[in-house]
Amino acid sequence: MILITGGAGYIGSHTNKILNQQGYKTVIFDNLERGHLEFVKWGKFFKGDLRNIEDIRDCFKKYPNIKAVIHFAAYAYVGESVQYPDMYYENNVLGTLNLLRVMQEFGVNNMVFSSSCATYGIPRKIPISEDIPQNPINSYGKSKLLSEQIIKDFAKSYGLKYIILRYFNAAGADPDCEIGEWHEPETHLIPLTIFATIGKTPGLKIYGSDYPTKDGTCIRDYIHVMDLANAHLKSLEYLLSNGESDEFNVGLGRGYSVKEIVAAVEKVVGKVCNYDYVDRRAGDPPILIASNEKIINKLKRFPKFDDIELIIKTAYEWHIKSL
Repeated sequence: MILITGGAGYIGSHTNKILNQQGYKTVIFDNLERGHLEFVKWGKFFKGDLRNIEDIRDCFKKYPNIKAVIHFAAYAYVGESVQYPDMYYENNVLGTLNLLRVMQEFGVNNMVFSSSCATYGIPRKIPISEDIPQNPINSYGKSKLLSEQIIKDFAKSYGLKYIILRYFNAAGADPDCEIGEWHEPETHLIPLTIFATIGKTPGLKIYGSDYPTKDGTCIRDYIHVMDLANAHLKSLEYLLSNGESDEFNVGLGRGYSVKEIVAAVEKVVGKVCNYDYVDRRAGDPPILIASNEKIINKLKRFPKFDDIELIIKTAYEWHIKSL
């Protein structure tokens, strides 16, 4: 059995689906603070909070045949992390430490960890490879980097094996429209642009128009959520086949500016998006683009959804169905 923390959330639920499709048995550990019970369509469910170590112990006692953990559960809003850093360190770092302690107690030695390109901060080179220095500029990125360091320390001292996956911008939805992107509040660019374009919201706010980029707006690397889910599957299989601990970027390897995303959404939806420029958001680097050569070469994980309009189309179909 595979334990998925945060499996009622966006990326966790898509990973849960793909694991069950491949025949794995799963148990979802989630406090439902930001996840959705409606997304737990596969496997078992255990309601618990990683900040309470006894909740984790109770889950491991109830499911004694857990072989590996895929750890998603975390707060993940950059702006919120700048405003409330204590909340991010308690939830993300303490939660990870508690989980690792219980894994050690129960002899579970395989973890796939959901990290972030936010650990790199403002990178020295683009595209970003795994070997460049990690200098996060917001508390979200710092909490993920601290969690990575704790995981590596447990590996040295207690024999833990891990794969760390540093995501770039997750986007899109399950092509079957069984699950999709559902955040409250929603902060991700593609759904916000879809909402503004279809008239669900009055308009889109673009944070910053004076970045050192081709059109003045931030550039990001967007990776489809099902490609991310598949990366977790490949990482899990690699660990269970005695692969060595490692860390990988997970991105498409191409960047799109905010204005390019707006134009692509307009093309997919067939309507014009109203938008206004507002001040930059604290903690936002100008450009984040992944080098994905390492994960392609080592795990043979090739992005299936490699066109931004196709990614947006799956998101649009999910949101239209969910209205």
